Amino acid sequence: MAGVPEQFENVQLQTKANVYFDGRVVSHTFVTPAGERKTLGLIFPGSYHFGTAAPERMELVAGACRVKLDGEEAWTAYDAGQAFEVPGDSGFDIEVAGSIAEYICSYLG
Repeated sequence: MAGVPEQFENVQLQTKANVYFDGRVVSHTFVTPAGERKTLGLIFPGSYHFGTAAPERMELVAGACRVKLDGEEAWTAYDAGQAFEVPGDSGFDIEVAGSIAEYICSYLG
């Protein structure tokens, strides 16, 4: 896997934040010149569940988390520089302990 991008050039950024779980998860949506929709965000320590409509790829920029995909029993740990994918019409549980996790979410569908 190529490394997590350090920056994106020439994007269209939506100024209104996506705020979830009383501000414990916050992101901003942007569109790349190639038309790819992504979000760049922060997850504060805690446990959360997200549903997906389209398939997603989550790349950790900083921090760490544990993830359990819907329908699975096992949790998997991820650190900065790693990524996981979630099928569409599904969901996942994510736990962040310690420091804030920073991520890039790419919508694949």
